[in-house]
Amino acid sequence: MRILLVEDNVTLAKGMITSLKRLGYQIEHCTQGKHALQALSCSEFSLLILDLGLPDGFAISVIKTLRKAGNTIPVLVLTAQDALETKLDAFNSGADDYVVKPVDVLELEARVRVLSRRNTLRRDDVLAVAEVCLDAANMNCAYQGLAVSLPRREFMLLKDFMLHPDRILSRRYLDELCHGWDGETESNALEVHIHSLRKKLHPQLIKTIRGLGYMLNSHYAD
Repeated sequence: MRILLVEDNVTLAKGMITSLKRLGYQIEHCTQGKHALQALSCSEFSLLILDLGLPDGFAISVIKTLRKAGNTIPVLVLTAQDALETKLDAFNSGADDYVVKPVDVLELEARVRVLSRRNTLRRDDVLAVAEVCLDAANMNCAYQGLAVSLPRREFMLLKDFMLHPDRILSRRYLDELCHGWDGETESNALEVHIHSLRKKLHPQLIKTIRGLGYMLNSHYAD
């Protein structure tokens, strides 16, 4: 999952980014609402974590602008403001969840997973395709009951492929998913990850997931 974090407290943001990356998420960060709208207009994200106390005062406007444009990205408000009126304003503007700081990162990650399930119409954190099971909560992968070892970036790639089995994911999206805005997108790192997945996965999974089969057999075939 690729998350956009909008938080003006840089120290707090760095801590959240480090913790969430360890749990298998790709995080991009900006400090103003107008920058968040720019990022959302040109890149694809699975979730928006939004502080309300932004220096440009655009936080609630960000939610309203997204919803007015028909953007259904889940929005998790993370703020020190706990007044009922502020909460109602956020929810009425289109926020999906509201968390008051300080919050333990494990609770935050659990809320992120709940919003992800809701957005993809799933009941739990387990994805299953062609006898391959992916447990998003514990970052485990298994084929026919046997564990498959996947580094973090391979796990992230496979998770997105399994979430969108009928969709062709773009090279730019996959590069940003693996390495973020500051990643080395001109390198062959993505090819390395894809080839590694190819060696580990059962052929039936590659046939079943349209995007994965396309990436492996068309773009990155030996």
